[in-house]
Amino acid sequence: MAEGGHYDIVVLGGGSGGYACALRAAELGKRVALIEKDKVGGTCLHRGCIPTKALLHAAEIADASRESEKFGIRTSFEGVDMPGVLSYQQSVVDRLWKGLQSTIASRKIDTIIGDGRLASPTSVVVGDSLYTGDHIVLATGSVPKSLPGLSIDGERIISSDEALRLDRVPASAVILGGGVIGVEFASVWQSFGAEVTIVEMLPQLLPLEDEASAKHLQRAFRRRKIGAELGVAFESVKYTDTGVAVSLANGKTLEAELLLVAVGRGPVSAGLGYEDNGVAMTRGYVDVDPLCRTSVPTISAVGDLIATPQLAHVGFAEGILVAERLAGLDVRPIDYDGVPRITYSDPEVASVGITSAQATERGITVAEVNYPLGGNGRSVILQTQGQAKVIAEATPDGPGRVLGIHLVGSRVGELIAEGQLIYNWDAEPADVAALIHPHPTQSEIIGEAHLALAGKPLHFHA
Repeated sequence: MAEGGHYDIVVLGGGSGGYACALRAAELGKRVALIEKDKVGGTCLHRGCIPTKALLHAAEIADASRESEKFGIRTSFEGVDMPGVLSYQQSVVDRLWKGLQSTIASRKIDTIIGDGRLASPTSVVVGDSLYTGDHIVLATGSVPKSLPGLSIDGERIISSDEALRLDRVPASAVILGGGVIGVEFASVWQSFGAEVTIVEMLPQLLPLEDEASAKHLQRAFRRRKIGAELGVAFESVKYTDTGVAVSLANGKTLEAELLLVAVGRGPVSAGLGYEDNGVAMTRGYVDVDPLCRTSVPTISAVGDLIATPQLAHVGFAEGILVAERLAGLDVRPIDYDGVPRITYSDPEVASVGITSAQATERGITVAEVNYPLGGNGRSVILQTQGQAKVIAEATPDGPGRVLGIHLVGSRVGELIAEGQLIYNWDAEPADVAALIHPHPTQSEIIGEAHLALAGKPLHFHA
């Protein structure tokens, strides 16, 4: 076997967590090899965050053209050119991919394209070459999951990977799973003209979000004529002359052209030599401590491969944490409650911190307020509905530390960055109430909600 070279750090996987680790480590003076079987950027850039948000923006344009007359603008909607949409989508991906490649090259990182496998606690084999390192970072990411007995054929029964490449608008679709992926594709396809029904076995869409946010989203989806079967399990699917027939545990059968399986993503770890080399694992996920250290001292793991929130920005943070730890810097564990979460549907759902239900589970007494977007000038201009909900710890002296911020409405994903500052800096409602938010902006909903919680509401009454 050929000697591929020795490095300070060998990173296996070039997605968000892997390339972030490589970039930061190189910046700190480490010699780094980045091994990727496909294209650097991973799921987020090529099959996830970026291409789905490009589709969602195209869907927003479709809706705007249909509804322009209510703003006094006369235009016409002539249909969706899916090859044109896919061309736009790919142009976005390609531009970002080229920029990422340039950034990686500028840091003098050696990128090796090929299937890598852990060969020992300090080496990775790629083809006939062995790459050794003082430390190995596992970052092999995730792939779409299915359910037992449900086979994805890539044509009538598809995953998000095939949905992103679909060169037509389906006449109808059943979406199995009401999490972020399912909700976003439901939003896109309805805007493009498809008839869509979501099936979710839990009682609400976006099960990890606050119940109040889910209810707002569900009302909005009903207005948009997106169907939902909630609190009901999938039983089976069979092919029909025109597509599929999906049978549910409540006795209903839903017929559609496509079934999109959006029940989450599972780690890519099988057959990669992890357990063979002593890496402890649970249900395919690599076990790590709060600083992303595995059971093997020379191996760390980051991103979707470990059982932390499957978000690109979580991967970035974990990759940076590992790089800085290996460079000898003082690092702290990530507070995953303090990571912002966004679903880019219409309307958007954004949050940071804990939900009301989680506060109850943890035995925390809270004070909370729900500020409707109907009282916000910018939201009225945008014709969006929703709310800002703020949860704070209840104390004898009034509302204490803010524990959660939950937003629903058009473009609210752009606002949650302020929410994460409020949460992560242990601010109290009175602290935020003292800040002046520009008018007219949607950012005022955060200020107004905190004003109300601090006992001095402005454009708001209970």
